Amino acid sequence: MGCGTITLRRPRVRGVEERFESRVLPLFARRAKGVSKLIPRLYLHGLALGDFDLALRGLLGENAPVSASTVARLKEGWQAEWREWKRRSLEGLQMVYLWVDGVYVKAGLEKQKAALLVVIGGLLDGRKVVLAVEPGYRESTESWSEVLRDLKERGMNCPCLAVGDGNLGIWGALASIFPRVLEQRCWNHKMVNVLDKLPKKLQGQAKRHLQDIVYAETREAAEAERDDFVHWCWAEGYRRAGETLLRDWDRMVTFYRFPQEHWRHLRTTNVVESPFAGLRLRTDAANVIRRLRMPLP
Repeated sequence: MGCGTITLRRPRVRGVEERFESRVLPLFARRAKGVSKLIPRLYLHGLALGDFDLALRGLLGENAPVSASTVARLKEGWQAEWREWKRRSLEGLQMVYLWVDGVYVKAGLEKQKAALLVVIGGLLDGRKVVLAVEPGYRESTESWSEVLRDLKERGMNCPCLAVGDGNLGIWGALASIFPRVLEQRCWNHKMVNVLDKLPKKLQGQAKRHLQDIVYAETREAAEAERDDFVHWCWAEGYRRAGETLLRDWDRMVTFYRFPQEHWRHLRTTNVVESPFAGLRLRTDAANVIRRLRMPLP
């Protein structure tokens, strides 16, 4: 239990017509529900399989070990739940918006980061639902096509708008699987790319210029602010920054075609980035711990 380990003796019940089952101590229960919820949280925070025994002895007492094999069995159960989740039907969900992004996490001690292809849908009733979290080979068109094809086969309708970064893989896949979907490129990614073409001393001023563009009340106002920014870049001698802003401009302002109260959700892929920021922190922490355990050469 959360307060430590206690020993219980289950009473015998005789002479009853119906089978007796205790609500306090169900059959085969060895851990309280709170402890069962703690184990996956510790795993997600980067605790290695072999460290659960020591960690839970300190938290719950010497008589409450959880071996690596126990955690491995629990992990198999979580993976089975994930496989069942990814096979669920999507029929009946009225999809309006789609946010797509490749989330890169450093798994284990591998030199290359793993790509998780994430798809989140916005429904007609205002809810957001996670539709797919799939490992992929970077963000290739083939990997994205496989993810989108699976969603379509499970009954997902064609959304009105897809929001993503400038990666060509996702847009090539969308054009093939959902050719009617409109494209909105992520403004956060665009701003980073533009600022990267400017020296640091000008980036603060440039960022304020770019924010005026992003949050303009109309597309016409955004384009007027855009022209001012491009002229400023050229006057400062940084033509590439202006050209970067102009690239794919029509796909940067698609959100103006939708209700204004939705714009703050449609300008960026923050819908995907925000929940996965915690994942990156956990995997980073886990990698630090693993490196500290490695023997010195």
